[in-house]
Amino acid sequence: MEHPLAEVMSQKATNGIKRTPESKVTVVLGAQWGDEGKGKLVHLLTNNGNIVCRCQAGNNSDHRIFANGNEFHLHLLPSGILHENATSLIGNGVVIHLPGLFDELAALESKALHNWEERLIISDRAHLVFDFHQLVDGLQEAEKAGHGKSLGTTKKGIGPTYTSKASRNGIRVSELVGDYDVFTERFRSMVSSYQRQYPNLTVDVEAELKKYKLYAEKLRPLVKDTISYLHKALKDGRGILAEGANAAMLDIDFGTYPYVTSNNCSIGGVLTGLGLPPQAIGEIIGVVKTYTTRVGNGPFPTEDMDELLQTRGREVGLTTGRVRRCGWLDLMLLKYSSAINGYTAICLTKLDILDAMKEIKIGVAYKLNGQQLKHFPGLYTDLSKVVVEYVTLPGWEQSTRNVRKFDELPKNAQSYVRFIEQYLDVPVRWISVGESQEAVIYVA
Repeated sequence: MEHPLAEVMSQKATNGIKRTPESKVTVVLGAQWGDEGKGKLVHLLTNNGNIVCRCQAGNNSDHRIFANGNEFHLHLLPSGILHENATSLIGNGVVIHLPGLFDELAALESKALHNWEERLIISDRAHLVFDFHQLVDGLQEAEKAGHGKSLGTTKKGIGPTYTSKASRNGIRVSELVGDYDVFTERFRSMVSSYQRQYPNLTVDVEAELKKYKLYAEKLRPLVKDTISYLHKALKDGRGILAEGANAAMLDIDFGTYPYVTSNNCSIGGVLTGLGLPPQAIGEIIGVVKTYTTRVGNGPFPTEDMDELLQTRGREVGLTTGRVRRCGWLDLMLLKYSSAINGYTAICLTKLDILDAMKEIKIGVAYKLNGQQLKHFPGLYTDLSKVVVEYVTLPGWEQSTRNVRKFDELPKNAQSYVRFIEQYLDVPVRWISVGESQEAVIYVA
């Protein structure tokens, strides 16, 4: 009998090994410091049958989406949850605060979200955020603030949870829904460990265990091995969207460290946060706000205290209510962000916020100690000292909110977009000119 491998080797010798055609994953990433409008693009790109995935971070992110006459606020759920014929998946790289998750679902149900139980999948390998993680987050921030080194975190417990994960005493979803005795033992051990570090930390362990026993029952039907699920979906040709949270400049390796988040929110986090190989990735879309904003502390070279951007752009964080710092577009930053992530296309958001401006500045280069830099600084103190070189372009001083074709934009607005595109050498494919899902220009 011929060995099963013989046929394969024969095919390879003649016309190559035959493989079933597989779909590619489309990735949507924030290209600046977050709050670029990723959720709107993901919602726009989601089609029937798609799987929309969150791959990292937790409920420290916030997406505001306007759809069907409602304003939806998402923190932990993928933006595809608003599509009733799409599947939403929370991957293994996400850290999940269950009280926050179920509160978010309840809030969406009040705005007519239906049947989410049938189309929400949660990875069994995702780690859990507990209330005491949030308390520890606040204690750590208070300690840093006492030394004038506050990072400006959301105090949602994300950093401490990733610390637990890295130190191998974190707790996964699989432990909660799989073996409650093991969960109980590990929960007690984790609390004791934190209380040794923070003697004033008070946790009602028995009350928490009782609460999480109820959560386990609610959670169990949603839990799957999402890695095998996604790999099968790829082979079956299903469309998959990966939605990044936070943004490139908050990445723990590539961002403005230490003023960053606690995980990889660049392209690497998509692979490790969903269990995908690099060859599964297709389009990588960088979402770029037409100006720059930042929440929290840390260097911000193009920051400008002009209130026009803040007020017109409604630059207030959903998660914390903090006013965002605003400034001009920084192409030096975006060139670096693009080099790391390999953007194949760009979505520009909030072009309409610039409608009222007579002149618009764009940062195109940095100087440090009188020398022009050829790279983005890795040391945050250097970044805080750079002098930005600007190009000033004329504004268009008319509304773009009703424009739906690129060639119908004011000429100066077209020039602004083309300048960005040429500097970055990445095509701009979408331009958002308002809050609604309809207020988007597709650039052919």
